[in-house]
Amino acid sequence: MSKTALISGITGQDGSYLAELLLAKKYEVYGIVRRLSTPNVSRIENIVDNVTLLEGDLTDQSSLNIAMRTAQPNEVYNLAAQSFVATSWNQPVLTGDVTGLGVIRMLEAVRHFCPDAKFYQASSSEMFGAVPAPQNEEAPFKPRSPYGVAKVYGYHSTVNYRESYNMFCCNGICFNHESSRRGIEFVTRKITDGVARIYHGLTKELRLGNLDAKRDWGFAKDYCIAMYLMLQQKEPDDYVIATGQSHSVSEFVELAFKEVGLNYEDYVIVDKRFYRPVDVNVLQGDASKAKKVLGWSPKTSFEQLVQIMMKAEEMKYK
Repeated sequence: MSKTALISGITGQDGSYLAELLLAKKYEVYGIVRRLSTPNVSRIENIVDNVTLLEGDLTDQSSLNIAMRTAQPNEVYNLAAQSFVATSWNQPVLTGDVTGLGVIRMLEAVRHFCPDAKFYQASSSEMFGAVPAPQNEEAPFKPRSPYGVAKVYGYHSTVNYRESYNMFCCNGICFNHESSRRGIEFVTRKITDGVARIYHGLTKELRLGNLDAKRDWGFAKDYCIAMYLMLQQKEPDDYVIATGQSHSVSEFVELAFKEVGLNYEDYVIVDKRFYRPVDVNVLQGDASKAKKVLGWSPKTSFEQLVQIMMKAEEMKYK
């Protein structure tokens, strides 16, 4: 029998890749989308006719209840969030409501309308914050942004429902994962888009914040495989998903400019406006547990990731 999956955030980067993966595995796929006059389905336009979209919002319990009752899923992937770290300082209350309390609302909908469904919560490396690298499942949390704080709430809520109600609930503590489907506000897409614009003469400079910040960057498509594998296990658990390597923003910038034969130092301007009130210096994950239990490891290197993203930017100008 085919399985049914419900994905919140299906129109986002991860949601689109995950939906494609599940459809390839013959799942019936439902997706939760917010009520908008014109929903943005650009990331799933190639599969939109093969999925069922349901209106819902992580701030509205009744809409989530209806979506859960309608889909009756075997698996629930909660990928929706206010996920832009910089915005979380300007909108901390909204971030807490969506990214934190939204998890509880999803869990409540699952508990009441499909308690046997397996639940995946998209947790984040931002929960670790100032904890020394490398970070694994045993590392403490010390978030340094309202977004990280909200993700910690969602993480512990997921664990609590697993232990309190014997529900199959998993946290995927994903480190930074990128692709050409990443939102333009995120630094990796800001870089690749900016490089492409400079190369084609549309702009002359790229303004960025802290170039020394280091992140563990992987390819989003690889990470969605790990999400799927977590819900195929006999027992629920929490897993760090990462490449195990850390690279600075300046390294990403340099590689992106090299793809078009330019020297980044001629175009990049450090702008203090893009600095965060408090930053995380280094995030680097240890995914040994995922490799051992799930049999998962990243397939795409840092250099390949930058190449994939730059090629996608170039395609826009052809």
